[in-house]
Amino acid sequence: MWKTVSEDCNLACDYCYYSTCGGKPGPKINRIDSAILDKFIKDYMQRSQGASNFAWQGGEPLLAGLEFFEEVVYRQALHAPPHTGISNSLQTNATLINDRWAAFFKTYNFLIGVSLDGPKELHDSRRVNAAGKGSFDRVMAGIEHLRRHQVDFNILTVIHKDNVGKAKELMAFYRENNFNYVQFIPCMDFRSQQVDEPGVFEITPREYGDFLCAVFDDWYNDGDPQVSVRFFDNMLSVYVNREAELCIHHAACPTSLVLEQNGDAFPCDFFINEKWKVGNVASDSIDDMLSHPNYERFHRMKPALPDKCRSCEWQRLCYGGCPRNRKWNQESEQADPDYFCASYMQIYGYAHDRMQELGNKVRKELYTHHLQRYFDGKTPGRNEPCPCGSGKKYKVCCASAS
Repeated sequence: MWKTVSEDCNLACDYCYYSTCGGKPGPKINRIDSAILDKFIKDYMQRSQGASNFAWQGGEPLLAGLEFFEEVVYRQALHAPPHTGISNSLQTNATLINDRWAAFFKTYNFLIGVSLDGPKELHDSRRVNAAGKGSFDRVMAGIEHLRRHQVDFNILTVIHKDNVGKAKELMAFYRENNFNYVQFIPCMDFRSQQVDEPGVFEITPREYGDFLCAVFDDWYNDGDPQVSVRFFDNMLSVYVNREAELCIHHAACPTSLVLEQNGDAFPCDFFINEKWKVGNVASDSIDDMLSHPNYERFHRMKPALPDKCRSCEWQRLCYGGCPRNRKWNQESEQADPDYFCASYMQIYGYAHDRMQELGNKVRKELYTHHLQRYFDGKTPGRNEPCPCGSGKKYKVCCASAS
């Protein structure tokens, strides 16, 4: 993940934990230097093992200009070993997307995340420019360009005090506009550069829990979900004997690097602080950064579960949540549970019976389909991979449920 233009942004959202420019980037955009870009892409491709994944963040990454991203895809193709799969995702406020941007994204198969906080009145209450003017109309215009060129995109909604009680309105808005892929982030007032200072959350665990329960009722749709909500997709993965994909609810933090525009490297975008720096891609190798003491220290945090989490019946769905949301004792490296622990327990208990029913339905469908396709319709041996595709042995997966 690369902060393409550091904190430069053309919007002044008051809850942003990246940007501090107030929607007024300077006359010279702080984009990544070509030499740093080339060195890192070359180093990364040498260890890509058939697949490479790049995520471009901001500020607002489109401020780097189309020519910059043309250079990106050129250097990716230049350094990629034969038959390497290259994926690019980009998170944007979409206000700068025009026909040229959308055509570029389609040509190079970029996955676009669009920040949109709901209908106009909700979105424009927080996502404004430097003059305080809402950005909704420009965002929707950008989305139309994406649709015209059939670019894959999803919607990212920050859940804050103005929309946390509007679950039904949000879901109706998504359906009305055919936004079929949605994810939520609860609003937190903190700066990623000030990692030692605890975040101040704008909504309470109960409010967020109530919100998730209300969204679940809509999403479930009598056992036939029509909209992909990332939180519930991750839950469902566990109910079909897979692991969650979202890092917050995964057993371990991902092995990734988050890069500042100048090449400084960190283990997570919630920990962009000098105390967590693991090197700089201009001078350090990827192996050296991944073996840095700070990187190893960071990866000890997620498994260091609070006592409450160790005995929790929902541990396999949550694994303690996000380390950033825990209150840490720096000396003992022990922490309180995630701030949203009560939210997760609330939704897990509320949704369990229906999730179990839906999970069984999906597993049976996958089992039947894969049994015919890969096993010639014959029941596998107990120690063979389960036909449902979970990656587990048949005896501990679908055989145990039959």
